[in-house]
Amino acid sequence: MNDGERRFSIPLPGLPPRSRSEQHRAATPLELFFDLCFVTAVAQAGVKLVHALAEGEYAHGIAGYVIVFFAIWWAWMNFTWFASAYDRDDALYRAVTLVQIAGALVLAAGVPRAFDSADLSIAVTGYVIMRLALAVQWLRAAAGETGAARRTALRYVAGLVVVQIGWVVVAALPHDVRLIVFPVAACADVAVPVLAERTRRTPWHPEHIAERYGLFTLIVLGESVTAATIAVQQALDERWELGELLPIAVGGLLIVFAAFRVYFAVPAGTRLNTSRAAFVWGYGHYLILGSGAAIGAGVEVAVEHSDHASHIPRLVAAAAVTVPTALFLLMVWVLHARHFKRDLAEQSVLPIAGAAVLACTFAGRWAVLLAGLAAIASVAAGTALGARGTDEFTEP
Repeated sequence: MNDGERRFSIPLPGLPPRSRSEQHRAATPLELFFDLCFVTAVAQAGVKLVHALAEGEYAHGIAGYVIVFFAIWWAWMNFTWFASAYDRDDALYRAVTLVQIAGALVLAAGVPRAFDSADLSIAVTGYVIMRLALAVQWLRAAAGETGAARRTALRYVAGLVVVQIGWVVVAALPHDVRLIVFPVAACADVAVPVLAERTRRTPWHPEHIAERYGLFTLIVLGESVTAATIAVQQALDERWELGELLPIAVGGLLIVFAAFRVYFAVPAGTRLNTSRAAFVWGYGHYLILGSGAAIGAGVEVAVEHSDHASHIPRLVAAAAVTVPTALFLLMVWVLHARHFKRDLAEQSVLPIAGAAVLACTFAGRWAVLLAGLAAIASVAAGTALGARGTDEFTEP
C-alpha cells in the first residue's frame, strides 16, 4: 500500500476477492433470494406492457417497457457481477444485500406509476437505494484491495454516486425533457463498469456469471408461462371458445420450450475468457432478457384479442408474440450460439428460424401456433445437424 492509500483509509471491514479459478462455483441462497425479489418487478413491467398494447398505445407501451426493464436489468446485473467477484457472505455483506433487495421491491412498486403517469419518483428512489448500497459494497472491496484493484473499486464508487445524482435530476425533469435526457443518463450508467475496469478487471467467475444469467433467463421465461396461463384461464372463465384459445396456448408453450432449449444448448461460461467478450455478452443480454419477458406479455395480448377484450388489429396482436420471439432467437445466436457452430448449415438455423417466426405474423389466427412450430423446428434442426458424424445426438 502506497502513501496515498494510507492517507485514504476506509472505515469499513475489507471484502477480499474470491478466486476466479474456484471449482464448482454455484449461486448462493442469498443470490437466489435476490433474484426472486426481481420477479415482482419483471411481472409488473409485463402487465403494464400488455395493458398499453391492448389499448393501442404502442409507442407509450414499448417506450415505457424499454425504460423500466432497463432499470430492472441494470440493477440486477451490477449486483450479480459484484457478487461473483467479492461475495464472502459475512454478516455485513448479507445486511447490505438485504438493503438492495428492499430497493428492488421499491423499484417494483414504482413500475405502475412510471408506466401510467410517467412518474419516476418511486422507481428512481428504489434504484438509488440499491445503487448506494452497492457503493457501500464497493467501498468494502476497496478496503480489502491494494494497488490497481483498489483504484478500480474506488472508480466504481465514484461512478455509482455521480450517476445516481444524475438519475435524481432526470426524475425531476418535465416528461418531454426526460425522454431526451434518459438515453444520455443510461449511457453514462452503463459506462461505469467499462471506465472502472479499463486498467484492471474485477475477479468475476466465468462459470458463475453464466449460471446467474441462466437463472435470470429462467425467471423471465417463467414469467412468460405464468402470464400466458393466467390469460388463458381468465378467457376460459369468461366462457370463450377453446378453439380460439388452444392455438395460442399451444403455440406460446412451444415458443417458451424452444427458447429454453436454444438458450441452454451449450454452456456459456467457456466463452467469457476476456473482458471484451464478457462486456458484450453481459450487456447484450438486455435484449435477450427483455424479449424473453415480452414473449409472455405478447401471448397475453393475443389471448385478449381472441376473446375480444382488445380491439387492436389481429396483425398487431400476432406481432406482440412473433417480434420478441424472433428477437430472442436472433440475439441468442449473435451473442452465444454462433460461436459453437461448425458450418454454414448450423449457423443458418437460428437466423432462418427468426425470419420464419416473423413471417408467421401474417398467418391470422394461426400466427402464434405456427410461430411455436417454427421455433420448435429450429431446435429439431439444430439437434439433427449437431449429431452429424457422431454416434449419438450432441448439443447443437
